[in-house]
Amino acid sequence: MSEIYETVIGLEVHVELATKTKIFCGCSTEFGGEPNTHTCPVCTGMPGSLPVLNKAVLEKAVAVGLATNCTITRKGKFDRKNYFYPDNPQNYQISQLYYPICRDGKVEIEVNGEKKFIRIHEIHMEEDAGKLVHDPFTDTSLVDYNRSGVPLIEIVSEPDMRSAEEVNAYLDKLRLIIQYLGASDCKLNEGSMRADVNLSIRKVGEEKFGTRTEMKNLNSFKAITRAIENERERQIDLLESGEEVIQETRRWDDEKGYSYAMRSKEDAQDYRYFPDPDLVPIIVDDEFLETIKSRQPELRDEKRLRYKEEYKIPDYDIDIITNSKRMADIFEETISLGAEPKKVSNWLMVETMRLMKEHDVEADNLSFSAKNLATLIDMVDKKTINGSVAKEVFEKIFTDDIEPEKYVEENGLKTVNDEGALTKTIEEIVAANPKSVDDYKSGKEKAIGFLVGQTMKAMKGKADPGEVNRILKEILSK
Repeated sequence: MSEIYETVIGLEVHVELATKTKIFCGCSTEFGGEPNTHTCPVCTGMPGSLPVLNKAVLEKAVAVGLATNCTITRKGKFDRKNYFYPDNPQNYQISQLYYPICRDGKVEIEVNGEKKFIRIHEIHMEEDAGKLVHDPFTDTSLVDYNRSGVPLIEIVSEPDMRSAEEVNAYLDKLRLIIQYLGASDCKLNEGSMRADVNLSIRKVGEEKFGTRTEMKNLNSFKAITRAIENERERQIDLLESGEEVIQETRRWDDEKGYSYAMRSKEDAQDYRYFPDPDLVPIIVDDEFLETIKSRQPELRDEKRLRYKEEYKIPDYDIDIITNSKRMADIFEETISLGAEPKKVSNWLMVETMRLMKEHDVEADNLSFSAKNLATLIDMVDKKTINGSVAKEVFEKIFTDDIEPEKYVEENGLKTVNDEGALTKTIEEIVAANPKSVDDYKSGKEKAIGFLVGQTMKAMKGKADPGEVNRILKEILSK
């Protein structure tokens, strides 16, 4: 039955901007801190305090708009969105209803090999609210205004998505664009990127939209997928049983796997918007716009094309590396220090990915330096250390970003290049393993592997396997 219905989805994506200070005052935006210590009269809504727009917020909002193909509003303003809630100190939120900073954009996504554009209705700037802290033991709630006034942009899409896969592709595209711009870290699990899903269903072929609901509290791609699939089935069940879908805001409980109604969905008139009288109009002149355009970095799509042309590494490697700005930065900086692109790619794709999985580290949180990776690759190239030792050293680089040359020296890990000592050890191994020698001489080539292994063990892994092979073959050929 569900196949006769089409899902129609639009998103409201809130992104915390990575500025040092809040949107309308000089208080710190740093995460954490004792409750109510990053506050002042402005962000706690004290009477008579006057907000002043943080220029960095406007710069980042315009940068995101340009990167998502939006038209930039050249003359705009802020509005007051009036509502009462304990974590909203002024009893209104400063936002943009009538003249959002960006309009009519689009980004391209790809799902299962098919590309399509998702239109962006608008991007507007606004302030975040505070945070309520609930104490279950005393049955009370306390409010922390540290987050109040942290700058947000809200990216409002058109209802162009038809599946959870398209939603996740769109969010991932936005995440990478914004991270590459340095506008936000976009961590869903930490709340710096939050998505509200507006979803309705209609029968396939119909043009009229169904009644939509809005789902909140979605902080992971997995939760978004489950919430969309659950809400789609809930609405289908309602229609099939002859009931109506009610326009409302619902909260998704990912642990229990269902959503529940919070309140009826408000419209703009419910908030009694009016222009904020304390803030001057926003004028984006030609000089300002050209300055922002000149700062725009190379984004992921451009980077992928350049890597293929310039570095000649596999498409799979390119996709993995460019999927994180942090990993792409490490890749390019290591190459700039003299390492070969394919060798850098190999270290990132094999050892780095393995250790990320073992230590449960996201690519965006990689803490080792390109300098130490470049030094390690150079040490392998110069045969200062062998491949086995290099993996051991890299693990220390990954976890503690140690200096590889110093670590190798202090732990006696340099490759033994004394041919006389190596030859003597190999002769002893050959003399102690006559059966393996006989097997090798009778045509069993794999027998030499055992002798190489025994030699490496005797040398405590500090010999060059290639050199061991060469000397072994010379001795066995006599």
